[in-house]
Amino acid sequence: MSLTSLIVPTYTQMLGSLSRWLSKAQQQMPGDDAEALLSARLAPDMFPLSTQIRFACVQVHEAISRLQGEPLAPVVQELLEEGRNAADKPGTLADAQALIDKTLSALKELSADALDVNAGKPLVHELPNGMILDLTAEQYARDWSLSQFYFHVMIAYAILRNNNVEIGKADYVAHMFPYIRPETIPKG
Repeated sequence: MSLTSLIVPTYTQMLGSLSRWLSKAQQQMPGDDAEALLSARLAPDMFPLSTQIRFACVQVHEAISRLQGEPLAPVVQELLEEGRNAADKPGTLADAQALIDKTLSALKELSADALDVNAGKPLVHELPNGMILDLTAEQYARDWSLSQFYFHVMIAYAILRNNNVEIGKADYVAHMFPYIRPETIPKG
């Protein structure tokens, strides 16, 4: 399996789910309550929902750049800065949806092998705390990018659930519904 065929559908389906969860929050809660979700956290030392959304999108944009052997796109630094300051400036749900749409558009623009060119090449990933990871592009995709992406998406899901947004496992795995054998769907 190529990195592009693994990463692009994964990011696409989960960003779509995240977008639908935010839409459900808007449908289920009065306007100000839904907007207040962007400042909600699971724990005092964790980033709020608005940051989780931004950081999930950072993982996508960062992977697109790194796996193509290109410098990080300017949007990565912009989102990191916004995310770190989101407690003071969370933005709106419309902003969050626009960011998800922009990120999905970046994925759609990729060619079928865009992320595969450097799969076996060394990749250096420096963390904000100064630690440096030496990985191949494949290791970066599998062990860093996908896991960090899922972390932020799942924290966003947990924040929404913790704040009484009615979403559940079916909302998380909605991308799996096309694979269900029709005759196995429970009746009633």
